[in-house]
Amino acid sequence: MPDRALIRKTILEKVQQRGLDKTICPSEVARMLGGEEWRSLMDDVRSVGLDLVKQGHIEVTQQGNVVDIQTVKGPIRFRITQKGLKLFNKREQ
Repeated sequence: MPDRALIRKTILEKVQQRGLDKTICPSEVARMLGGEEWRSLMDDVRSVGLDLVKQGHIEVTQQGNVVDIQTVKGPIRFRITQKGLKLFNKREQ
C-alpha cells in the first residue's frame, strides 16, 4: 500500500499536468497507485487531498464549484491552485 508521501506526490503531479482550469478525480490517483485494489485507497487519497487543501496547494470542486472537502457529499474533483503550481515549479528547478 502506498504511503501518504507517494499519494501526495501523485496528486500534485496529476493536477499540475492538467493545469489551473482542469481537474482530476481522486479515483485516478487511487487507480494509478492501487491497481485492482484502488477502492481501498480512496479514504487515504481524500485525506491527503484535505492536507493539500489546508496547505493551499489544491482546491476541491463538485460540479465546477469549489466546495469544502470536509462537508461535501458525493463525487469530488481536485484542481491545482496558483500556490500549488508555484510549489511544483520550484521542485522542478
